[in-house]
Amino acid sequence: MGKRIAIHGKTFQAENQATVENIFNLLKEKQCQIAVSSDFAEILKSQNCFSDSFEIYSTEKGPSNPDFVWSIGGDGTLLETLTHVKEHEFPILGINTGRLGFLATVSPNQVNIALDHLLNGDFTIENRTLVKVSSPNNLFSNVQVALNEVGIMKTDSSSMIVIKAFLNGEYLNTYWADGLIVSTATGSTGYSLSVGGPLVMPTSENFIIAPMSPHNLNVRPLVIPSNSKLRFEISSRSQNFLVSLDSRSKTVDGNVAIEVESAPYFAKLIKIPGDDFLQTLRSKLNWGLDVRN
Repeated sequence: MGKRIAIHGKTFQAENQATVENIFNLLKEKQCQIAVSSDFAEILKSQNCFSDSFEIYSTEKGPSNPDFVWSIGGDGTLLETLTHVKEHEFPILGINTGRLGFLATVSPNQVNIALDHLLNGDFTIENRTLVKVSSPNNLFSNVQVALNEVGIMKTDSSSMIVIKAFLNGEYLNTYWADGLIVSTATGSTGYSLSVGGPLVMPTSENFIIAPMSPHNLNVRPLVIPSNSKLRFEISSRSQNFLVSLDSRSKTVDGNVAIEVESAPYFAKLIKIPGDDFLQTLRSKLNWGLDVRN
């Protein structure tokens, strides 16, 4: 038998159905064993794309020892796929049927080539740092990590929150702001970038602390080593605020403290030949283009 490939995806538009069907047909041609997430299986059944030959894995337990895990969608789908993989470090390939795609970098017309690279062992693995959050009430149950960022934010139209920050046990700063983002190097192209954080090479061992709309304009984003330990004591007039891990969020009632550090394991992202971060930056952010032309 061929390689064992686990696949997760989200609801796809009608124009992407042919792409999804093509992906499964290619895998069958190469005699790959296919396991799909329970959530994606329901979507495939509704679109008449499901085959009885597919195994189904629980999104809670995750796939069972796949050679590769494929994410079909955008960056958000890949982030969700990581919550299935958890600490097992299965290598993940992102197929981009979404929009921007800093993480899901394989386009639909590259799937055939990408599969050949995987089957021939012609690829590399990038270890991406994950950020882990700890809180007294175990906010995110059994998946306490994020690939992009941890966010601490005010709720709705409430007033600013106050975040007292400590770095490796030493007082750093008190932030009066709409919120604060602790981003990984991978997440530097995400939420952190939109609040003025710097771009960082994704394999750099750094975290970025970036305030959201700070009351003091001289408070700037800060880059720190990823082996740092952070503690945040948060208070709010409204007595509640939001904590997010990538696309997941929880409302926290009362004034609490949370701790943030790197996870003891990595997200392993597959890179095929020609998948270059600098090229991705140029193409996604339109660097080097003269908008007057």
